[in-house]
Formats: sequence, C-alpha cells, structure tokens
Amino acid sequence: MVNKSFRSRARAAVQGRFEKLSELGQLSALGVRVGARTGLAYRANAKGLGAVIEQRLRGGLGLASVFRIHGASQPDALALSDERQRLTYGEVDARVDRLAGELSKRGIGKGAPVVIVLHNRLEVIEMQAVATRLGGAAVSASWRSTVEELAYIVEHSGARAMVIEADLVGPVLAARDRFARLGDNLIAVAGAPGGTVSYDELAKHGTPRPIRDGAEEGAVVIYTSGTTGKPKGAVRTFGRDAHLAYMHILAELPVRADDRHLAVCPLYHSTAFAFATITLLLGGSVHVEMKFDAERALAVIARERITTTAMVPTMLHRILQLPEPVRARYDVRSLRAILSGGAPLSGTLAREVCEELGHVLYNFYGATETGINTIATPDELLRSPGTIGHAVGGNDIRILDDDGRLVPEGTTGELFVKNSMLVRYHGDDDATRASMRDGYFSVGDLAHRDVHGLFHIDGRKRDMLISGGVNVYPAEIEEVLATHPAVLEIAIVGAPDPDLGEKVKAFVALRDGMTTSPEELVGFARSKLSGPKIPREIVFLPELPKNPTGKILKRELRLL
Repeated sequence: MVNKSFRSRARAAVQGRFEKLSELGQLSALGVRVGARTGLAYRANAKGLGAVIEQRLRGGLGLASVFRIHGASQPDALALSDERQRLTYGEVDARVDRLAGELSKRGIGKGAPVVIVLHNRLEVIEMQAVATRLGGAAVSASWRSTVEELAYIVEHSGARAMVIEADLVGPVLAARDRFARLGDNLIAVAGAPGGTVSYDELAKHGTPRPIRDGAEEGAVVIYTSGTTGKPKGAVRTFGRDAHLAYMHILAELPVRADDRHLAVCPLYHSTAFAFATITLLLGGSVHVEMKFDAERALAVIARERITTTAMVPTMLHRILQLPEPVRARYDVRSLRAILSGGAPLSGTLAREVCEELGHVLYNFYGATETGINTIATPDELLRSPGTIGHAVGGNDIRILDDDGRLVPEGTTGELFVKNSMLVRYHGDDDATRASMRDGYFSVGDLAHRDVHGLFHIDGRKRDMLISGGVNVYPAEIEEVLATHPAVLEIAIVGAPDPDLGEKVKAFVALRDGMTTSPEELVGFARSKLSGPKIPREIVFLPELPKNPTGKILKRELRLL
C-alpha cells in the first residue's frame, strides 16, 4: 500500500513537471511568434530585458510591471493621453511609484481593495497599475453609481480607499457615515473638495516608497451588472497563468508595438480595459476619450492616427448614420482593427462596417468572468454572418444540454468555457459553484456551432422563451429581422400569451428616414422563419434602452 501510494505521488509529480515544461514551451514558442509579428522583439534592449527579469522574479507581470518595463526600455515613448494630458512610460511609472508610496503610508497594502469611481480618463488605467504595484485590488465602479450602490460595493469588497471624480464626490461626502470604513482615504481627481485628498498632488509630489511584498500580482474586481439581486464582484488576478492567455490573444489580432489605441468604451468595464492593457503590454499608446460622440471619434482617429479601437455595435451604428459628407471629412485609413464586443453584432452591421471602413472589423466574445474566448476575423464575419468566431487558443469551449452532454453541430445549448483566466465571485462561493460544471464556467449564454466550425450566440438562457411548447431563441429572430432595410435595432422578448404560454414580442428602432409597418415586418419574418418564431406583437421605439456598454436592456423592455 505504501509503495502504491509512493508510486502514485511520483507519477503525479512527474506529470506535473511535464505539464509545466509543456506550458513553458508553449509560452516560449508563442512569445517568439508574437514578438516577431508585433515588432515587440525589435524594440528589446538591455534595460528593458533587465526590467523583465526583475519583475518576473518578483512574480506575475501585471500592469504596473508593464509600465516599469517600458519605462526602462522606452521612457520617452507616449503611453497614455487624454484631452488634459499626455504622459510617457517613464512619467507614468514615476507617478505610479509616488501614488503607491502615498497610499502605502495610508495603510493600503497587499490585498487591500481600492474603489475607483472615475469618468473615462487616463487616471483609471494609472490607478489600476497603482493597485497592482501595491499588490492590492482595483475595484471598478461606474461613475453613474448611486450612493446606495457605492456603499454596497465599498462594504462588500472591504475597500480601504476610494478614488473618485471631484464632481461626483458631493453625495459621498454628504453620506460620509455610510463610508466610515474608508477613513480619510477619499481621494479626488480633477479637484480636491474639502474632506478629500488631492490625487493630482499625490501623483506629482508624493514620496515613492519601495513596495517589496506585493509581487505586483494585484487583482481587478469588476462588479457585474446583475439582473436580479445585488451585483457580484468578479475577481481576476494576473499571476503566471495569465501570460499564456494574453499571448494567445495577441497571436489572434493584428496588433503591433507601435499601435495607437482609442479607448472610448467605459474603462470601468472589462472590454475597454482589456484592449487598452493589450496595447500597453506591447508598448503602444492609449488615447482615452471621456465619452463617445460619433463624429468626434472619427476626428480623433484622424488626428491621432489611431490604429486600433474597441467599440460596441451601437457606436458603429452611430458612425454609419453620420451623413456621408461628414464621414468623408476624416481620413481614418490608419485603422487596422476595430474590435467589437459587449453586445450582439448583426451580420448586416458587420457587412456595412466592412464596406465603409474596410476589412478591419473583428468580433469577439467574452465575459467579465471568462476573459476573451472567441474572435471572428473580417472574413469569418462575411462568411458566417452574426458569428462570434473561433475559439482563441487556451480556451476549451463546450456547448452542453441541460444534462451536461455535448450537443450536435447546429444545436443550441449552454456555452461553457475553461481557461486560465476564469474568475471567482468575491465573497460568494455559492454563486461561483453554481456557474461551474466540471471546471467549466458559464455566464448563461446559449450558443451553437455552425458548419464552418464557428460559434454563434443564440441569447441568454434566461431570455429563451417557450412558445407553444417550442424553444425559441431571440438571437435567431433578431439576426433575421436586422436584415430588413428599415430596421436599425431590434430586440426580442417573451410576453405572456393565454394560448401559446409565451409569444414573441419584438421591439424595433428604425433607421432615420425609413418607415415600415408591423404587417410588413411579420411578412418579412414569415418568409425566413418558422411559425413559432414569428413575432406576434411589434412595438416601435425611437431608441432601444441600453446600458453604458451598449447592451440592450431587455429587462426594461419586458415592463413595456
């Protein structure tokens, strides 16, 4: 028995060693390929390599390490910019040191959460790096949050400090008793009202302090916008396992070390932050816009010679809705990649974007909880309209039925993902376990795989409706009706029906200057869809309600 136990442990140890060597080999091979293709390898120098070794010995290569490495190798290269300021890698690295030193004096250290409540500005990214350098946790919150919501996030996360816009701090100061756990650590950006500490002063004049115990493996906590109950805090760490995941993503995208990235989606959301981080990882620069305006976005792309950007489909719609003479004013040929995600991208919109801006559109699927899982290239979008593409390396994707069995090709099931970037929910082990099946994570999305081997999202499990005993998936109907020339946006929900149980109800926003009727749309649907999928009720709205990331709020539509 002892010998068997010893042999079993020995085999496990050998297997573990082989797996580590295999992972190291994959990382090395990917690193060489990515370094050559992106141009990062040609920028390497002794100072940068020395910084890489130093940071790698300390632990994971988080965002703070990115600024440290590029601050050593290319200190004068532009890193971050917005309408207020432009900062080089050397300047950002020094500011992060000063801010980390001052927060350390205030008791913010390893594991300590800091809530960030800011408009889109470069300080959002900078503060994420500060938390990493401290080994703490950057807790992203929407600047639209109410005092009630912020108080919940502070209490639930166990935050020790809050970094907040000066023009948003009033309600928090008025309810200071609800934020007692923050003590004096209420830090204001772009001003310093009484009762706050000036972020700008700390960044410019703070005293750096060596941070030796953080290992620069801090965490990012993003509170998901739950449809029921309180939001859950998704915790992502950036240890050694994250490196391979990032390399796989870099291998899929046309990104380069000289990229100029436009961050125009909300940076408190994982989409905008992920692609900004990818650009910085390569040593490119990120320009942050406080809010989205279609014409201004084109003007910034032309002025800054932007090469990559991430936009939700709503933003792409608005750009295409600009009059042709307005679009023609701006030279946007510098763009090599528009990364779309966060909401369904219809085949019609994808085709229109490619016709207007060239074959630069990439659609991705992912979630706060699972990272980036699939990417669709421009060719895949045109070959298979509505696709979210193929699995990114390092992602094992399964589509399962309710009993956990793999479904056949073309059949809808629940999408589960396994990779090295899966999160846990802060303080909610039950919710984490409920989302898992045999090590695979699901956010409740339904999907199928087509004859090309490409994935398609069919809707959320909670959005599926049963009409006359037939499972109906909203995404299929939405994709069809979105091809009608008058339809700008569409959302399908289930509505109570005494005969069918649930009926298909469509909410439609029309293109400017276009008209249609419910009868015409029903006839259009009937020519392409089977009976249970035909809308029984159609409601026209000037615009569909959306959250800040462009996702249509079906829960609000169900109340109409």
